[in-house]
Amino acid sequence: MHILEKVTAYYTEPHHFKAGIETLRKLALQTGLAETYKWNFPTYTLAGKNVLAICKFKKHFGIWFFNGVFLEDKNTVLENAQEGKTQAMRHWRFYNNEDIDVKFVLAYMNEAVENQKNGKVFKPNKNQEKQIVVSQLLLEALEQQSLIKSAFDKLSSSKQSAYAAYIEDAKQESTKQRRLKKILPMIANGLGLNDKYR
Repeated sequence: MHILEKVTAYYTEPHHFKAGIETLRKLALQTGLAETYKWNFPTYTLAGKNVLAICKFKKHFGIWFFNGVFLEDKNTVLENAQEGKTQAMRHWRFYNNEDIDVKFVLAYMNEAVENQKNGKVFKPNKNQEKQIVVSQLLLEALEQQSLIKSAFDKLSSSKQSAYAAYIEDAKQESTKQRRLKKILPMIANGLGLNDKYR
C-alpha cells in the first residue's frame, strides 16, 4: 500500500476519535510540514526530519512531538511517554474530541516547526541510548494490559527496540498479529526477544 493510501486509511477508518484526529491533521497541514507514514502513524516532517506524529488509541488520541523537550509548554499539557527512557519525545493526550483548543494546538505545532528550522533538536551523545518509537499495534496492546506495559517499561532500551523492530519489520498485518501474540507473554516474564538464545 502506498504511503498516501496508508495515511488516508488511518484518517478515514471508523474510530470514536475520528473527528479529533481529523482536526489535528488539518492543523498539522497548516504548518507546511510534509505528511508521511511511519511506525503505523501519520508523521509530519521538515526536510525529512520527524517533527510530530498523530496517534489514536482506544482511550485517547494525541500528538507526539519528537523534540517536544524543547517546547515551552506554557499550558503544561505535555508528558514524557516513558519517564526515565524517553529523552526528547513528548506526548499531548486528548480524551475527547472537544478537548482540542485549535489556537493552542497550532501554536505548539508551529513552535515545534520553528525549533526544527533553528536546529533545536535532541542529539544524544554516544553513551546515551537511542530513543525508541513503538508501532501502534504494540502500543495499543501495551495500553490495554497494564501489567505487560509495566514489564515492557522495565526492559532495557535495547530489548524494547528489538521488540519494536520485530513487529514493525513484518510486512503483512497477519504476521504482525502472530508476532504480537508470541511476544506478549515473553514481555510479561521480563524476557528480551533473543534471551532464549543466550
